[in-house]
Amino acid sequence: MDTVRWIISTAPEVFLLLAVAIGTILGRVKVRGFAIGTTACILIVSVLLGQLGSFAFPPLLRVILFSFFVFTIGYRSGPEFFASLSFRTLAQVTMALVMGGTGLIVVLLFAYGFKLDPGTASGIAAGALTQSSVIGTASGALAQLGLPKEILNQQEANIAAGYAVTYVLGYILTLLFVPFVAPRLMRVNLKVEAKKLEAELAGGEPPKTDNLAYRKFQARAYRVSAGAGRTVQSIEDEIGSRTAIERIVRRGVDVEPHLDTVLEAGDDIVIAGRTSVIVAAKPIIGTEIDADEILKAIPGNVLEVLVDSRHLHGRSIADIAGRVGQDARGVFLRGLTRMGREVPMSADTRVYVGDVMTLVGSTRNIERAANNIGQILRSGDRADIAFLAAGIAAGLLAGLVSFKVGGIALTLGGGGGALIAGLVCGWLRSRRPTMGALPPAAQQTLSDIGLGGFIAAIGLGNGAAAWAAVQAHGLLLVGMGLVITIVPLVVATLFAFYVLRMNPVVTCGALAGAMTVDAAVTGACEVAESQTPVLGVAVPYAVGNVVLTVLGPIIVAATHTG
Repeated sequence: MDTVRWIISTAPEVFLLLAVAIGTILGRVKVRGFAIGTTACILIVSVLLGQLGSFAFPPLLRVILFSFFVFTIGYRSGPEFFASLSFRTLAQVTMALVMGGTGLIVVLLFAYGFKLDPGTASGIAAGALTQSSVIGTASGALAQLGLPKEILNQQEANIAAGYAVTYVLGYILTLLFVPFVAPRLMRVNLKVEAKKLEAELAGGEPPKTDNLAYRKFQARAYRVSAGAGRTVQSIEDEIGSRTAIERIVRRGVDVEPHLDTVLEAGDDIVIAGRTSVIVAAKPIIGTEIDADEILKAIPGNVLEVLVDSRHLHGRSIADIAGRVGQDARGVFLRGLTRMGREVPMSADTRVYVGDVMTLVGSTRNIERAANNIGQILRSGDRADIAFLAAGIAAGLLAGLVSFKVGGIALTLGGGGGALIAGLVCGWLRSRRPTMGALPPAAQQTLSDIGLGGFIAAIGLGNGAAAWAAVQAHGLLLVGMGLVITIVPLVVATLFAFYVLRMNPVVTCGALAGAMTVDAAVTGACEVAESQTPVLGVAVPYAVGNVVLTVLGPIIVAATHTG
C-alpha cells in the first residue's frame, strides 16, 4: 500500500491513464447488446481508484483536456449547426430547443425545491440529459466564482456524484423511450410508419440528372464507326443519361471530351457508366476494343465527400443533382451516411451538412463534382495543429469575459468559449477547405482523450467526496434523474408530433439526436425494421450538443447563492 501511495504522490498521471484504459475497455463490453459507455465507466473506475489516496492534478491539465473535447464537439457540429438556422430545418431545431429548455426547467425546479447546490444540480443535469460536456462547462463556471478551494473541491465532487448516479439511468431510459414509448405517445406503429415513409420517398420524381444515381460502375473502350459525325452529348443521351464519355483518342492524340465535341471515325473512346447500359452501346458507337493503355489513363475511384455547402442543407438528392448539373457528369452516388449510419436513398431523400456521400467515378470527375458539394475525405490528410491551437486559445480567452446580472457574474468559462470557438472554426473550415484541416480520425482521438482524461481527473481528484455524496443522496439523485430524463423526452415527443406535425419516424430519430444518444437511433431502426429514423438525427444532434453543453454555466448561475 505504501508503494501505491508513493506512486499517487509522485506520478498520479499513471492512475489517470489507467482509469482511461480500464474504463474504455469496460465501456465497450456489451451485455445482450447493451453497453454502459466509456464515459460513465471511466468516471466509475476513477472514483473507485480515488479511494486509494489523495490525487492532485494541476487545473491546467483539466482545462486543456476538456478544451480538446469541447472544441472538437464544436468543430464537428459547426457547419451543420449554422446550416440548421434555416426554414428548411426549423421544425427539428425547434424540437431540440424544446428538449433542452424543458430539461433546464425541470433541473431548476428540483434545485429550488430541494435546495440543491450548483454542483449537484449540474451533475444530475449532465447525467440525466446524457451530455457529459455539462460537467466541464459547469466546473469552469464554478471556478470563476472565486470559491474557497475546499468548497470548490466539494462542488466538483457533487458534480461527479450526480453524474455517476444519473448517467447510466438516463442513457438506458433514452434507449428504451425512443423506440418503444415515443411511438405509443404518438399512437403509431413505428414499423408501419417507416414503410409508409419508405414508400413516400420511393415515389418521388426522378432527379433532373441521373448522374448522381449509382449502379454497378465500370469503363469500356470502343472504336467509333456508327457514332461518327455525332456529338458527345447526343451519344451519351442515346446510350443513357448515366453514361459519360471520359476520353477521346484521335490518331494518338487526346481530344477533350466536351459535350459539343464531334466524334470521327476511328476515334478510340472510353465510356464510363452503368454496366448493363454501356455493354449495349456497340450499335450506337462501334466495335468494343481491348485498349488497356487508354483505360488505365482513366483512374476509377471511390471517394467519400463530406457535405459542407450550406445551400445544399436540407435539399433532396434530386434537387442537389439538378444544382450540381453537368459537374456531376460521370459521377455516381453509391451511398449516403449520417453520423456513421447508412441513410436510405431515393430522389426525395434530404441531405444535410455533415452527411458523407460515397461517390464513384474517375478521380477527375469526382473532384469536379466535390467542388459543388463539400470536401473530399482523404486518409492522408494531416491535422492543422496551428489552426487547432489558435482556435482553442481564442475560445479560452473568450471564456474569461464575464458580465454581471444582478449580483451574479455570468461567464462562458473556458469550456463554453472553446465550444463557440470550435463552432466558428468548423464553419470557417467548411467555407475555406484549404484551412483548418481536422480529419475525422483526429477529431475522434482528440474527443476521446480530452473527455476521458478530464473525467478521470475529476473522478480521481474527488473520489472520496464523490463516493460519500453517492452514499448520502444516492436514492434522491436517482429519483430526480429519472424525472429529468423522462419529462423532456415526453414533452419533446408530443410537441414535435402534435404541434410541429413532424413525421413520427423522423421524430424518433430527432429525439435520439437531441439527447445525443447515438445508440437510441439503432434501437429505433431495429424496431422500425428500416433505416428511416436516421433521417431525423443530424440537425437535432448538432443543436442538442450546443444547447445542452451551455446548460452548465446557466445552472451554476441560477443556483449559486453567493
